[in-house]
Amino acid sequence: MPQTPQTPLTPKAPQTPLTHTADTASADWHQCRVTLPAPQNWLVLDLTAERPEEWARAAADEHFSADDTPADGREAFAEDVLRYWAVAARQQALCAAVLAPQDGGVAAFYCVRELGGVPAESLRLDVLRAEAEAAEGPFFRPPEITEVELPLGAALRVHRLEPTDPEADSGTVLEGVAHYVLPRAHATALECRLLWSALGLGEELSKVADELASSVRLA
Repeated sequence: MPQTPQTPLTPKAPQTPLTHTADTASADWHQCRVTLPAPQNWLVLDLTAERPEEWARAAADEHFSADDTPADGREAFAEDVLRYWAVAARQQALCAAVLAPQDGGVAAFYCVRELGGVPAESLRLDVLRAEAEAAEGPFFRPPEITEVELPLGAALRVHRLEPTDPEADSGTVLEGVAHYVLPRAHATALECRLLWSALGLGEELSKVADELASSVRLA
């Protein structure tokens, strides 16, 4: 699960842009692109990796600048990254990244996915709102649901606190902000979601979630 981030150190080389090239046979757009704030603090997940375990270990080796970083620390980081890689792959995410300042642990997880199987007549904010309000918890408080206008199009912003285990009402608490976006130029719906467990960073990371959602472009 995300951990409290460490103070960023010397910036690493810029990360690969968070992009995805669509299957043009099934989409009327060709590329989804997200601009990462402070890109040196993000690790873009390579969802095309054929050997994700090897990719995660290599990413961990590159993430830690000190050669004397304990092996178990690198392995723990690789396991965290691999866990989020698996979540993104299972959700068929268009693209995904983890917030991980250099030499620190994973602080947050971000992914963008297309909501498949939504009929054209349901691509409306009122339908998305009804589904968000009907979502089963348990939640630690009622979700905050607002309608916002993003550069890509109208969106529903949903802010939730929930347990890591959907079958339990206690344990580690996850906080997340999801934007359900209806691109005005394309007949689709996207979920852009940032998730974290360091609740003391909620206000700051909520702003990051808004910034990320505002940067999404389809071309």
